[in-house]
Amino acid sequence: MNAFLLAAAILTLFTWGLHTFMGTPEIAGPLLASDLPPVPKYTNYYCWHAVTIVLATMAGGYAYAALVEGAGDVAVLVTVLAVGFCLLGIFLMIQKKQRLVDLPQWVLFAIIVAVAVPGL
Repeated sequence: MNAFLLAAAILTLFTWGLHTFMGTPEIAGPLLASDLPPVPKYTNYYCWHAVTIVLATMAGGYAYAALVEGAGDVAVLVTVLAVGFCLLGIFLMIQKKQRLVDLPQWVLFAIIVAVAVPGL
């Protein structure tokens, strides 16, 4: 068993939980209640749930790689996703001149990456 990848699985599952149970009412609820036209509204809602699926899949990928010998390629793939999400968050925060407290998601992905990399 790879303890680093198992820890990354737990952190990713925690991130999925934050996204699903705290983020959905805070972000998706107001989005659906907004006066946006249907196409951008439901496209964003779709993307919200796509992220939910990706986070769950990443957590499962880390868990699988932690428990199955020779599944390191799965860990590399989900770590690349975590790096991408981290960089996207940093870029968006800087580009849109937002504060860390407004767009903190990248920090969660940075922690996941920091824990996962030693396990690769």
